[in-house]
Amino acid sequence: MLVLTRKSNQSIMIGDDVEVSVLSVVGDKVRIGIQAPQEVPVFRTEIYLEIHRKESETEQDLRAEVNDALRDLGEGS
Repeated sequence: MLVLTRKSNQSIMIGDDVEVSVLSVVGDKVRIGIQAPQEVPVFRTEIYLEIHRKESETEQDLRAEVNDALRDLGEGS
C-alpha cells in the first residue's frame, strides 16, 4: 500500500484518468473528490462488498437452478 500525505486542495493521480482530491479535513473526517471516466466504477468499500456479495448469491442461486434442472432431466430419462 502506498501511503501519501496530502493537505486540503491537494490531489493525487491514479494512472492518467483518475484524480483523487482532498476537499477538506475536519477533525477525523476527510472529504475527498474523485474524478474518473464514466466507465470507471467508484464505490465506497462497504457498497462494493455488498454488490459482490449479492452477485455471488445470484451466481449460487443460478447454479442451484441449473443443477436442479439437470437432476430433473436425469430423472425423466
